Amino acid sequence: MTKLAILSDIHGNLPALEAVISDMKNFEVDQVIVPGDVINFGPFSRKTAEIVIENSWPVIRGNNEYFLLDYKTPRAPAEWNDPVQFSPTAWLDKQFDQKLKNIIATWPDMLNLRFRDAPPIQVFHGTPASPWDSIYWTSSDDEIENILSKIETDFVICGHTHLPMDRQVGRWRIFNPGSVGVPLDGIFSASYMILEGDFEVTKIINNT
Repeated sequence: MTKLAILSDIHGNLPALEAVISDMKNFEVDQVIVPGDVINFGPFSRKTAEIVIENSWPVIRGNNEYFLLDYKTPRAPAEWNDPVQFSPTAWLDKQFDQKLKNIIATWPDMLNLRFRDAPPIQVFHGTPASPWDSIYWTSSDDEIENILSKIETDFVICGHTHLPMDRQVGRWRIFNPGSVGVPLDGIFSASYMILEGDFEVTKIINNT
């Protein structure tokens, strides 16, 4: 059976990513999937991006990749020019040369996974419509069904909230691995998820 490791919201936290990479050796995964926010917040954004790229892990853009790609462009909102509030974005921008920025610019906003021995699964960062929006445990079934109404797959993977989730709503099963680099579930260790085969077997790993 295909076995996946899902690593989201690394946020430039190199020690946390290294701990997860070490821990993943216990599971002999076939593929690592990264649902966005590889960079920003932590001090090692360039290195965490390089690790994802060097390992050829399928990865999508999260909202924090947009901070890097749209900063100082006509696409940037006017408030991004605030030198105080967005000083971390200016610092992030200086960490990346144009070659790395160009690679990240090619990352997709969504992935559709189609393994032979597993059901199709769609990967997005926040919601299918926006990397800035979220699906929460507290979201109502009606809210989630509206968010996923145009998604054809029965399984989806998201991130962005930094909160682990395995939830069934209507025909959709929704997975969120939590955050590798900035956990918000009160457990101060890196969180990631293992999915196997038919995706009915899941493990949320948060002890690394």
